[in-house]
Amino acid sequence: MTSFYDRHIMPRLIGCACSARPIMKQRAKVVPLAEGRVLELGIGGGLNLPFYDPAKVSGVFGVDPSEALRARALAAPRPEGLSVSVLDGVGEALPFEDAGFDSVVCTFTLCSVCTPATVLAEARRVLKPGGRMLFCEHGGAPDEGVACWQRRLEPVWKRLAGGCHLTRPIASAIAEAGFSLERVEHMYLPKTPRPVGWNEWGVAGRV
Repeated sequence: MTSFYDRHIMPRLIGCACSARPIMKQRAKVVPLAEGRVLELGIGGGLNLPFYDPAKVSGVFGVDPSEALRARALAAPRPEGLSVSVLDGVGEALPFEDAGFDSVVCTFTLCSVCTPATVLAEARRVLKPGGRMLFCEHGGAPDEGVACWQRRLEPVWKRLAGGCHLTRPIASAIAEAGFSLERVEHMYLPKTPRPVGWNEWGVAGRV
């Protein structure tokens, strides 16, 4: 049974943090690239929905294990004509057929899943050959001073932020899952503490 904090407080805190202006600017860099039938891993509160282009997207299927966040996603604003379905599920066992999606969108999700390698393998499984994974994630920083603080803070951070990790690799983990990295960019998010601000985003192909 989940606690009162997990059911009511944590979803609001996550929603507030994930809708901060620097993070929303990052979402706007990758989500509009989605095309065709789209799977969004960890749709959360639906913060990506305003950035989809209904002229390019035939439908968005979002999965998330949190009932509270799924409810927020269903009520979230989105462009007129955008078809959205929100399902209960985890990235490690996606309830979809093989090669059924043209795009997979993964933003600020790999930090909190139980096993990132399994989630990425599932994302690759459900993508069509030639499909693309569009990602934007925070994770382990390349600077040792920042990385040291990330390791110190992570145990407490995970408890407060729904299992969110600060030290996980991003682009390298996607490449190790069998994707072809087509474009990767990175920076520390502005006006964000460095231990939580290292961000990598880009496009990975399903070969």
